[in-house]
Amino acid sequence: MRILVFDSGVGGLSVAREIGKALPGVGMDYVADLAVFPYGALEPGVLIDRVLSLMETALAALDPAALVIACNTASTLVLPPLRARFKLPIVGTVPAVKPAAEHSRSRLASVLATPGTVKRDYTRGLIDRFGGDCRFTLVGSMVLAELVERAVSGESVTDAELLAEIAPCFVEEAGRRTDTVVLACTHYPLVLDRLRALAPWPVEWIDPAPAIARRVATVTAGAGRSRDEGAPHRFFSTGRRPVPAMLDAFGFEDGGDLFAGEALKIARG
Repeated sequence: MRILVFDSGVGGLSVAREIGKALPGVGMDYVADLAVFPYGALEPGVLIDRVLSLMETALAALDPAALVIACNTASTLVLPPLRARFKLPIVGTVPAVKPAAEHSRSRLASVLATPGTVKRDYTRGLIDRFGGDCRFTLVGSMVLAELVERAVSGESVTDAELLAEIAPCFVEEAGRRTDTVVLACTHYPLVLDRLRALAPWPVEWIDPAPAIARRVATVTAGAGRSRDEGAPHRFFSTGRRPVPAMLDAFGFEDGGDLFAGEALKIARG
């Protein structure tokens, strides 16, 4: 069995890592849309059309048992049209508001996300539905995902740069403090150790990846063999090529030019 994991960048590797723990025998293919990263800059209609087009190519070529959209920004928009077009199980990634509300004792929690995720009605709907009496601070970082891309690729990212992006999550109000932070971008768990060390005070950081992995295990129970059963984990990207050392660290090989000129045409269109 093989699973296809999709993200605008390398953040979905945090999800792939947890899928590997939950399903150690599964093969994975990963698609990163690096040609237009980050997705927050795209208009909703453009983003939907782009993901549908890329997945049309990827699903035909890779024949996965399930598709994981390991991107909050994309998931808040593309899950309904994807499920309408493709008949395999599709698992999305949405802000973990419900567990945050369940875990918070101070009743102050924050959602650390991209601006695209923060502004979606979907995210605010989750808070209205599952937030209860917990007050959520929505923090839409313009650059944290890009800082993580740089860090994972081996570039230098300072503590000051990271701290500036997470600082708005930490709220003090009437003798209470934020005690729970939702990581609503799959990039962020890749630098979680650094975020913990930089936090002004200890909080519970909620990473949705383990729950996503459990869901993948459920929806693929009993799935048959995939076309490329036994092939190594493969990483495909549009635009720039990934850093080999990064792929090695996550157990992936460069899969080559799955999209070639097609993805670049979509990017310019």
